[in-house]
Formats: sequence, structure tokens, C-alpha cells
Amino acid sequence: MNVLVIAAHPDDEVLGCGGTIARLVKEGNAVYTLILGEGITSRDEKRDRAKREKEIRDLKEQIHKANMAMGVKKVFTYDFPDNRFDAIPLLDIVKVIENIKDMVKPDIIFTHYEKDLNIDHKITYQAVITATRPLPDETVKEIYSFEVLSSTEWGYPVSFSPDVFFDISETLDLKIKAISEYKTELKDFPHPRSLEGIRKNAELWGMKVGLKYAEAFKVVRMVK
Repeated sequence: MNVLVIAAHPDDEVLGCGGTIARLVKEGNAVYTLILGEGITSRDEKRDRAKREKEIRDLKEQIHKANMAMGVKKVFTYDFPDNRFDAIPLLDIVKVIENIKDMVKPDIIFTHYEKDLNIDHKITYQAVITATRPLPDETVKEIYSFEVLSSTEWGYPVSFSPDVFFDISETLDLKIKAISEYKTELKDFPHPRSLEGIRKNAELWGMKVGLKYAEAFKVVRMVK
């Protein structure tokens, strides 16, 4: 089975479903990731061009190491501007997704929740839905939305209400190893995007469904 994870920014793929990625790989599935945005240029407009380019190169290296830690077969990256997906024609983003989808021919896609606080997450969701219209020859039979800490839970007043839970008790450590590669993205606890916050969140979802650790998803579409 082929699985494609489509994320707006570097680290979203690990935060959203890193434990599930590692589990699916261990079960013999081929997992690919597509990261649409460069993930850094919105943070400080005062940086000079050379420094910014170095930071983007360093982040690309972190992407590769993080995805290899989870066992991802291939990671695709694109350079849409960070936190400015709304300045890009939706069709341009859809075409990138369609091109990768045509290469990978995924059975399952994991992507963002449609009501996240982050504008890039919202547009990524919309582009995925557009690129996977349920035509007769569409390979994608299942689409799941994941949460991203410090985005999904901050989208007041909407709350994330998952209906599918993956047991990641055996792969949480691989998720932690992968996210640890994103040295520029991690924060200190009690920030949600900290190593302790990530572990506690997996423990919380696990507790709610009788597991030690879990990742939670919202079904977007499932064809059986």
C-alpha cells in the first residue's frame, strides 16, 4: 500500500502523524511525504539573503534526516512562501500535489485539518481535496486530517474532533527521534511543540481510547 503525507511546513508531517508513519512503514507500506512550503521566511524579514538561504538549506537537511528516521521512502519538497499560501493561486498548489500524486499513486493520504489556525494548513487541505476529486480512476481511497500542535488547538472556537486513532505505542520513540532532528522548530515546555508536549499529547489521546500512546485523525473520505 502506498501512503502520501502532504504537509504545509517542515515538521508538520512529524507532528501530525510521525508515529503513524513509522508504524505503517514497519507494517510494510511505502510512505512518501510532500512538504509544500519552505517554512522559514515569515519569521524575520530583516535577515539578509545569504543567511536566509543558508537557513533554508539547513532546514532541508533537517527534513531529510527527520523523514529518514521514520522510514519514509522519499520526501518531496517545494518552496511556497511561508505563511503566505494565500498569495499563491490555489491551482498552482493543486498542480504540485497532482504531480506528486500521479508519481506515487497513493491509496491513503494524510493531511491538515481544514479549520486549523494557520492559513497555509487550511489552503493545503483545500488543495488536497481539489487534487483528489473522486473520479473513477482516482487511486486515493482514504483521506485523513491530522492535528498540528500549536495550530489546530489554537483555532478557536473550533475544536478538533477525531474519529480514528492509531496506536503508536511501539513507534512514539521514532516520532520523538524524528522531531528532534528539527532543531530549529522545537520549543521548550510548556509550549505544545516541545518534546514533552508531543509525548503528553500522544499519552492523552491514548488514554481516551484505552491505549498507551495514540495519534488522532479525522476521516475526510473513505471508500471501501
